[in-house]
Amino acid sequence: MTRLVHKELANGVATITLDSPPNRNALSVRLLADLEDRLGWALAEPEARVIVLTGTGPVFCSGADLKEQRVERASGAADAPVTASFPEILALLWESPKPVICRLNGTARAGGLGLVAACDFAIAPETASFAFTEVRLGVVPAMIAVPVLRRLHSRAAAEYFLTGEVFDASRAVEIGLLTRAVPEEELDATVARYAGMLVRGGPESLAITKRLVRDLPGVSFEEGLRRMAALSAQRFTSEEGQEGIAAFMAKRPPAWVPPGERTP
Repeated sequence: MTRLVHKELANGVATITLDSPPNRNALSVRLLADLEDRLGWALAEPEARVIVLTGTGPVFCSGADLKEQRVERASGAADAPVTASFPEILALLWESPKPVICRLNGTARAGGLGLVAACDFAIAPETASFAFTEVRLGVVPAMIAVPVLRRLHSRAAAEYFLTGEVFDASRAVEIGLLTRAVPEEELDATVARYAGMLVRGGPESLAITKRLVRDLPGVSFEEGLRRMAALSAQRFTSEEGQEGIAAFMAKRPPAWVPPGERTP
């Protein structure tokens, strides 16, 4: 059976591509199973330093496969198979110790925006559009609200969750859903630039800093200073920290930088 999600590894970057354009890369059970497998591969692969999640066709992801989410009430079945499969995917993206860049190849809707929000970076063409369409179907943006509400400004979340209105890429940047919106011809170069910067960071330091950015704002000021003083000392004396300092002094790339990224 043909895979609906592909994988590729080059210069420390693992690219995972949704490839189900006939249904606009909808979140079917089969696609989610393939996606979980590919994410597991990228997380376990030592040479993969950064993960890029993207898609084929004009749509990044249209949300849940509604054909699969329809229940057969006559038979008494009341399960929603996509709902059961999706939380693990969001958790893998959100908790990944490796930075994850979402390279939106186009439009995203509903559940597709959960994927976008769960990634550390999200870069889209200026022509892309977005909408949380759940309420117009009589359902709720429930699971995706977990990562999305950690990204969006509260007023914007209320506006777009409740109205289902379509908004453009520049607005998505304003409200915190996207990192950047760029001309379509600059998309690949922009993603490559971010990936190139990320692979230059120490793997342990990237994982720790990712958690720090997420968790530290919820800690009191004094407790934060106490914890960060200990963390700073630990990282400066760590093997990775010592290698980074030695490389800086010797004006060479640190050992963790992939060979293809070793130019100054």
